[in-house]
Amino acid sequence: MRLDKALSSSGYGTRSEVKTLIAKGLVSVSGNVIKDPGYKLKDDEAKMIEVKGQSADIKENIYLVLNKPDGVLTAMEDKRLPHVGEFIPPNLKNRKISPVGRLDFHTTGLLILTNDGELSHRLTSPNYDIPKVYEVTYDGPPVTDEQVRDAKDGVTLTDKDKPVKFKPSILEPVNGSQALLTLTEGKTHEVRRIFAKWERPVTALKRIKAGSLSLGDLNAGELRELTAEEISGLKKITGLI
Repeated sequence: MRLDKALSSSGYGTRSEVKTLIAKGLVSVSGNVIKDPGYKLKDDEAKMIEVKGQSADIKENIYLVLNKPDGVLTAMEDKRLPHVGEFIPPNLKNRKISPVGRLDFHTTGLLILTNDGELSHRLTSPNYDIPKVYEVTYDGPPVTDEQVRDAKDGVTLTDKDKPVKFKPSILEPVNGSQALLTLTEGKTHEVRRIFAKWERPVTALKRIKAGSLSLGDLNAGELRELTAEEISGLKKITGLI
């Protein structure tokens, strides 16, 4: 990784601001002042960078959470539609960050973005049964005890060419028009299809939790970095630590 890229993506300024720091001789690597912003860091040198005499905190992997708004595509690029890539700060654009899984165009809420490929794989793989909690707003009568049992047993749908049985889920009524649904798989339009079977069209769908990570009070369109504790929590539930 280039020295200027490592510093800018770790919060030490824009690429141009970082280049100025380097040109002024304020950055050293392994005790040696480096004035070339394009200096290629060797294997362990990211841990040996100092800025203005202080040890630099270089982030090799980036972990973000976005409260995805309605009408935004879960993609880093698109020529026609708004997409989550537009919410990534300029200094992180070149860090190969991508969404972990996907939320439908009109589904809002918690979306993890990272360049940690192994964590992303484990969070989305059905082999790890990572629970994801959705807040479902629907039309029709309140969900029933029978539907709670249906979810617990694993809903079977016949709305496609072949019947499909989903993994067991947890349905928790909130009020007469809202419920929480916890899934451990992510089949296409799964929540909407389940509620359609129950003749309760979904009018709003929001993911509020994924594994150990909760959306909290993050507003629609807001993005933040995960804390060390949150990263550790995700790695624990996926068996990485």
